[in-house]
Amino acid sequence: MVGNLAHLTLAFGLLGNIVSFMVFLAPIPTFYRVYKKKSTEGFQSEPYVVGLFSAMLWIYYALLKSNVLLLITINSVGCFIETLYICFFLVYAPKKARMESLKLIVLLIVVGFGLIVVLTQFFASGVTRGVIVGWICLVFSLCVFVAPLGVLRQVIKTKSVEYMPILLSVALTLSAVMWFFYGLLLGDFNIAIPNVLGFTFGIIQMILYFVYKNKKPIINEKMSEKGEQKYTIGKMEEQKMVEVKDHKTIDVVKLSANLLSPDVLPVVAKLKENEHDAVPVAVHEPEARPTVPNHIIEVAV
Repeated sequence: MVGNLAHLTLAFGLLGNIVSFMVFLAPIPTFYRVYKKKSTEGFQSEPYVVGLFSAMLWIYYALLKSNVLLLITINSVGCFIETLYICFFLVYAPKKARMESLKLIVLLIVVGFGLIVVLTQFFASGVTRGVIVGWICLVFSLCVFVAPLGVLRQVIKTKSVEYMPILLSVALTLSAVMWFFYGLLLGDFNIAIPNVLGFTFGIIQMILYFVYKNKKPIINEKMSEKGEQKYTIGKMEEQKMVEVKDHKTIDVVKLSANLLSPDVLPVVAKLKENEHDAVPVAVHEPEARPTVPNHIIEVAV
């Protein structure tokens, strides 16, 4: 009986390694696209930094145990792959995204993981240290498995499965199943419990995929409505600018008329006719000239 359990544990551990390795390789098409376009195009580095932190945490936990070698192997591979992804991202990311990624790396990997190791080494010992690190791994894994809730909400809201690839969902579900049975057969609930949540969310993702894969996304309708609104607003702005332009033209015409009026130009050209010739003479008439104070004429624009 014990021998059968050992063989089953080894089998589920090996299958877990294989499926998890496929999950680690899933972002390769994304990074190939980044390489071709020489730009990260808005992709974020958070999933890879979090993945690296998780792998390091599980390696530390496995080193405190005595019978979880397969947990060390797959997470060592995960650390290597996630590090490559992060380095690749830093090369092609714009300056702002690169600085944010470096801050997250320092905060999560250097400070976070460093504090966990230092505090557990100095303030815990023996079995207690393994229990504390196990609980940290458990809580962190639960938080990671809860993260897809945002994707599920987006799928339900937009009725589109564009951002939820079915192959990745299947791989994550299979991985959760393998590691659940591996942890269960080992009697390690720090490994088994988080994967119950991972399996549950994986099933929900696959159900939503088959429900909405043939639905018409409502995001297009929203985009068209926004386009119509922009068009209407543009027409209103154009009409408003025409009215303002006409108003300015009218003001200029009024100003020109005022400048040419007899009240502003007191000098009047008169024609004096003689018997022999006709000469235009400018005659000043002080008595007809009104007193105009000096002032500045402002044109409304």
